[in-house]
Amino acid sequence: MSTDPSVAAQRRGVLLGAKLRTLVADRTGTGVPDDAVGPTGLGVGVGLVADGVAWVLLDTDAGRNDGRGLGPALAWAVRQGAQRVVVLGDHDLGVVARRAALFDIPIEVLQVAGRDLATAAAAAPPGEAPVADEHLAFRDLVLAAGAEPVVEHGVLAGEVAGLEVCRAVTDAHTGVARLEVGIGAHDRETFQMLHGARPTLEALRDVVAHVTAHRAAGAPRHPLNLIAASRLLRARLVEHPGLVGGDEALGITPVSPPMPRNNLKDELPCAAISADGRTLVVCSSGVDLDVVPFAADAADMHGADRCLIAVPARDVVAIQQRLAVLVRVPTRFVPIQPFSRAP
Repeated sequence: MSTDPSVAAQRRGVLLGAKLRTLVADRTGTGVPDDAVGPTGLGVGVGLVADGVAWVLLDTDAGRNDGRGLGPALAWAVRQGAQRVVVLGDHDLGVVARRAALFDIPIEVLQVAGRDLATAAAAAPPGEAPVADEHLAFRDLVLAAGAEPVVEHGVLAGEVAGLEVCRAVTDAHTGVARLEVGIGAHDRETFQMLHGARPTLEALRDVVAHVTAHRAAGAPRHPLNLIAASRLLRARLVEHPGLVGGDEALGITPVSPPMPRNNLKDELPCAAISADGRTLVVCSSGVDLDVVPFAADAADMHGADRCLIAVPARDVVAIQQRLAVLVRVPTRFVPIQPFSRAP
């Protein structure tokens, strides 16, 4: 048997195509020609268009429920000129269903179980988790060390230009709250082992100084400025809000995204909201078709009247802008030019 990844992907596509034909035929009661099904070309699965309806079968890891896949599915459907979209998958589609309801184009989300289809139940909107009082007590220490306190999904962390350098945690064994220093869980654990007796403020100041040098605009490429690019962009827009608000001095503050990050290295969009609570700003880096459904979800979560998606100018593509127009809350992209000086 061939181990060539391209051959395996081709075989996978053939199997998905056959599955989609069967599901659509069962659902509509009409046959689907073999040549009507093909890959979307966006890395999410296979699709077909019949009578103005785009059917997309997502090929996503089982158990995943982060809403990803909807953006590429919509992009493919829009390019096909479809008037309605049906998204199918055999993994949990709760977040996909929630986000689908935030678009003007009709989108049906169906859960697949064998050859049975059922309307996917939309996941409940995310809420803001409270921060433990004993964790909030570390806020002044974070500030004193030169980091920026950021709270997302009930977690207090300290960031330097968008990169997390410390986090308030509660020891699972002793129940004692402490501020752990380090970049990511593994780094914090290692730092604690090597410098456990060192005063936290002193240790954090050293880390802040080191990270600041690498996260400054114009700094040479380094692992510390190649991760958390979306959050780096947010940090700079928080300091220079006019870049996203045009002539308006749109003061913005970081807020929780619809989905928490599972890993510090995950490159996910992040969010901030204007002082009056009416404008949500979503920051992203790279060409990510899922950023539009993410932004719609974030705007709904925070009750914003409009949404601005800030991305590096090089990363704005036409199909993303077409998707943004379909969001019920007025949404548009704001291209950000490269920063040539430190924020």
